[in-house]
Amino acid sequence: MDLGLRDKVAVVTGASRGLGKAVALAFAREGARVAISARGPDALRNAAREIREATGVDVLATTCDVTIPESINGLIDEVISEYNRIDILVTNAGGPAPGRFIDVKIEDWEAAIQLNLMSAVRLCYTALPYMRRQGGGSIVMMTSFTVKQPEQALVLSNAVRLAVVGLAKTLANELGADGIRVNAVAPGWFHTERVDQLIRDRAIRQNISVQQVTENITRQIPLGRMGRPEEFANVVVFLASPAASYVNGVTLQIDGGIVKGVM
Repeated sequence: MDLGLRDKVAVVTGASRGLGKAVALAFAREGARVAISARGPDALRNAAREIREATGVDVLATTCDVTIPESINGLIDEVISEYNRIDILVTNAGGPAPGRFIDVKIEDWEAAIQLNLMSAVRLCYTALPYMRRQGGGSIVMMTSFTVKQPEQALVLSNAVRLAVVGLAKTLANELGADGIRVNAVAPGWFHTERVDQLIRDRAIRQNISVQQVTENITRQIPLGRMGRPEEFANVVVFLASPAASYVNGVTLQIDGGIVKGVM
């Protein structure tokens, strides 16, 4: 299937590693021009080089801290200066610190809100004028399966990412008339550095081995394994593409079936 992405401009934040990098690579494989950002310049440059070498596609790499408004403004300004349009925006940022409610402090809540909610808010405020000017676009907000099924010792993610889902649904309603689709994706357990961190944290909390934690998690997944980043990326790229032109306002689980609810 031709997803209709050739020469489209896709902006992916948090794309130096993990799921964000996999999504950027998948866009490039479909012929999209890709702009990636992350806080760490070295990892970002390496990711851009790997994507270029794998696909031959133009990649714009811009250092950006999505918790800083001026940094977001600089990212979008650079994308517009380079490409003069934004067809797709994927809002992605690292997850907040793990912990139970009793463990985390007020400043942890504030940091999580800036990282996961306000980054998406600010990215949308900054990119939307250009999408409206060009007559449409697609926004995908990365969240977590915890928006459907809260997970132990992840109170910040459980709570703050739900606000992102509310934002995505609201924007889908408000922006549909402008030809702008807004959806969210809810990844489950994938082999990434973030998941490795969560597994190590859980092993310490439960006083068991990392291997035992991993086995306990995979037993809950009907497919019997964690996902590969490219499996997640393929779904995101389809959802963002013109091939999914009538999909708007959904929160799509990509989790191997770990969420047991029907909604």
